[in-house]
Amino acid sequence: MVSDPAIGIHDLSFSTTEFVLPHATLADHNGTEIGKYHVGLGQQSMSVPAADEDIVTMGATAAEPIITRHGSDRVRTVVFATESSIDQAKSAGVYVHSLLGLPSATRVVELKQACYGATAALQFAVGLVRRDPVQQVLVIASDISKYDLDSPGEATQGAAAVAMLVGSNPALVRIEEPSGLFTADVMDFWRPNYRDAALVDGQESVDAYLRAVLGTWKDYAEQDGRPLDEFTAFCYHQPYAKMAYKAHRHLLHHCERHSGEAAVARAVGRTTAYNTAIGNSYTASVYLALAALLDEADDLTGRPIGFMSYGSGSVAEFFGATLAPGYREHLRTTAHRGAVDRRRPVDYATYRELHERSFPADGGDHPTPSQTTGPFRLAGLRGHQRVYERRAADSARSSAEAGFRRLRPDGHRPATAHS
Repeated sequence: MVSDPAIGIHDLSFSTTEFVLPHATLADHNGTEIGKYHVGLGQQSMSVPAADEDIVTMGATAAEPIITRHGSDRVRTVVFATESSIDQAKSAGVYVHSLLGLPSATRVVELKQACYGATAALQFAVGLVRRDPVQQVLVIASDISKYDLDSPGEATQGAAAVAMLVGSNPALVRIEEPSGLFTADVMDFWRPNYRDAALVDGQESVDAYLRAVLGTWKDYAEQDGRPLDEFTAFCYHQPYAKMAYKAHRHLLHHCERHSGEAAVARAVGRTTAYNTAIGNSYTASVYLALAALLDEADDLTGRPIGFMSYGSGSVAEFFGATLAPGYREHLRTTAHRGAVDRRRPVDYATYRELHERSFPADGGDHPTPSQTTGPFRLAGLRGHQRVYERRAADSARSSAEAGFRRLRPDGHRPATAHS
């Protein structure tokens, strides 16, 4: 079941936002019993992007440690998966390519299918490496989950990016064949081009997800996949953490296995730590679950893990993977926990202001306030063009507005300006 040579995830890194809104703060605002969030959804807080953060800055921040560790000589492809696209034509990955200084001899493309997009990107990457085992593929999943204020979905917002280096003889995770596939045309969740916030039919979304769980498993079994009992853990897409529990219970019941709380918790409990704190990160969610499992669990070398990736609308895939020998030596546990812990709490009024912020569409110069302390920032909009920059390492930098004025329309500073 493992490719020969093995192909999979050689390195994994994630990032999230500058700010965080605790669910207790949201509950105080709308009068909701906190147990509905902490117990019912399994959520403690949600990441909130700063005014100068977006899917590009998060994606570049997630990917930079991978490039720093491994270099870019073998990276021939960047696949950027998102459903929070910032442009109808240009891939967000091209901006990341520029910010990271990747070679020009690189293909860059953006993939979209709701929360499933990152798994499509991963499988695309595996195919490219199988064709040419020398090359590596940088897969970036980056999303900002956004719903209308005071809507039922508001409590399930979040934001994060996961970057994965895919190659042969991977140090972390060996991707297996086959995959179980499922597609159905449903309207459980969607976002028309004229809306910033998604629309969702909550009950239909849950039902569609559970149908996809069984659909992918049925196809996986028919493709001679592993028996259910061989898997030691399961990484599910987590629009909210408790959905992973619900999905696995549904699968166990279908397969006529014991589906009590302890059995479900053993399978998915270690995968929820980051999603519980970050909230829904759409395409990144299932791979945040993997990051949590790797960082939270004891040694799982050689143990099979199941992945169930679901994207509303809907497309889903179930596949297996095994943990490579020595994988724990390559983890980024301290950095991952630091990315979550470093977020600054905001009050509801500040969160609401950030939520409603948008750029005017007049083609003028619109710098962003300097808020993020991350390595990259969205400096503003100029002539309908997004302008990004590497944030100065020291705090004595000029104001965001002055920095924005120093930028040429192509997004680069004049040679005389400090970076």
